[in-house]
Amino acid sequence: MADDLLLARARELWAELAGTPVDFRPSGGVNVVVAPGARLCPPSWTGVVRIGDAAIVTAPSVRTAGMMDDAARRLSLEELFEVARLRVVLPVLDVLGPAALFYVGRDGFLPAHEVTGVKQLPVGHVTDDLAELLALAGEEEAGESGLADISSPAFTLRRGDEVVAAAGYQSWPRSVAHLSVLVAPHYRGRHLARTVASAAVAHALDVGLLPQWRARPYPSQRVAAALGFQELGAQLSVRLGNAPADQGR
Repeated sequence: MADDLLLARARELWAELAGTPVDFRPSGGVNVVVAPGARLCPPSWTGVVRIGDAAIVTAPSVRTAGMMDDAARRLSLEELFEVARLRVVLPVLDVLGPAALFYVGRDGFLPAHEVTGVKQLPVGHVTDDLAELLALAGEEEAGESGLADISSPAFTLRRGDEVVAAAGYQSWPRSVAHLSVLVAPHYRGRHLARTVASAAVAHALDVGLLPQWRARPYPSQRVAAALGFQELGAQLSVRLGNAPADQGR
C-alpha cells in the first residue's frame, strides 16, 4: 500500500538522522539509544520521533538514555509527546515542539489550482524581496520556516512589488524534501501558503523526492492536509536537567 511505503521511507529517514544503529520496532513501542551526534534534536538535547505506532529516542548520554527508558515505561507513546506529562516524570528544562510530521506521494498529492502568478527563482537566488519577506515575518517565524536554508528553487508570489509568499525545500537524506513555507503576516488567511507550497511539492515529486511537512501551528497542518499530506508521526526535542558527567561516552 502507498501508506506503508510512505511510513517505511519516513522511518528510514529518521533512523539515519539518529546517527547510530537504531530502528522503529515492528511491534511498536519506543527504542532508546545513546547518540550524542544525533540530528533529531539540537546538540546535547534528547530527540523523540514517532512514525506510526513506533518511536525512536536519541539521548546524549547513558544516564539520559536511562531516564528516557524509564519515562517510556511509565508513559504511553502518546503521552511521550505531551509536555505536561513529561514534566511530571522528567527534569525538563526546555522543549522544542511537538511538531506533526506529514508526508505525501505522487498518488496522494492534491495540487492547488490557483497557481497563476507563482514565479520560480533559481537555486540559491535570494533576492532583496525574499529577504524582506523573511524580515517581515520576524526572526522566530523566519527561522522556524527554514526558508533561508532551502536548496531548491524558491517559488514566490507577488502582490505589486512585494513578495508576499514563498516556498521551497531542503534536500534531506534518503531522498526527502523538507518543505519550507512562509507568508507575510498581513497576507495570511488568503490560501497563499497552499499556492506556493503546491509548486514546491510538485517540483520535489518531479525530481523523485519524498515531500516532508513538519508543522506545529494548526493553520500549517491544515495547509498540509489540503495538499494531500498524511500525518504519520511527530517530533519533539527536550533538554533535560541533571546533565550527567558521562555525557558523550
